[in-house]
Amino acid sequence: MFAVALLSTLVLSAQTMAFTAVEVRVKEHTQKDIEEAFDKVFEDVEMNQGGVVLERIWNGRTNGMTHRLVWMYTLGVDLVNDGAISPDRNDAFWAKMNNYIEEWGSGYSGRILSWQEGDTTKNPAIHIWDIKVENQNQFKKGHDKIVKEFKADFKGRVVGFGTYDIGRPNGATHWVGVSGKNRVDHLMLLDKLQKSSKFITLLQERGKTEDVKDYELEILRRKQ
Repeated sequence: MFAVALLSTLVLSAQTMAFTAVEVRVKEHTQKDIEEAFDKVFEDVEMNQGGVVLERIWNGRTNGMTHRLVWMYTLGVDLVNDGAISPDRNDAFWAKMNNYIEEWGSGYSGRILSWQEGDTTKNPAIHIWDIKVENQNQFKKGHDKIVKEFKADFKGRVVGFGTYDIGRPNGATHWVGVSGKNRVDHLMLLDKLQKSSKFITLLQERGKTEDVKDYELEILRRKQ
């Protein structure tokens, strides 16, 4: 969801970034087809302060959904200019996608409150925690402090925190996302951090939270 390379946008723009995601179940053996359809529709299209990501969902799937499309954009700014994608091209894309999609799942939107950019080519695996946060400002302050204090461990990784404002999945109010090389890399990072008393203390400083669920994603395609 939150791994498209948006460093210049997030750092240089004072405007708030947001996202809209939709989950789908893709027919077996058609992943290559949806990747090719994605490449075709967004070929030579310039994005304005945002991007689009195609992801595969691994562990933690909801209702058998296998993939996800995520649009990331700056509030108040059109993601693409009028006419950037012709109606015929757009219709052809969605016609192809509908041929490969067996079922449409849930959709949701929110904002990005904290973001550290990373190398998503080296670290394409994303671990996301859906949570309920009691005090958003306190959590953000604590989250940012963790990223700063453990900057060596998070080097090269995307680390994000944000809201679910519309269509909250399973009642979650917020999310935290971290990228890594693969599942083992994520487990090694967690093992190292959770053995640190300083890390545990900083987790507690974020305030009262409730875990809703977590899941894994793999970035397949992105256009920015």
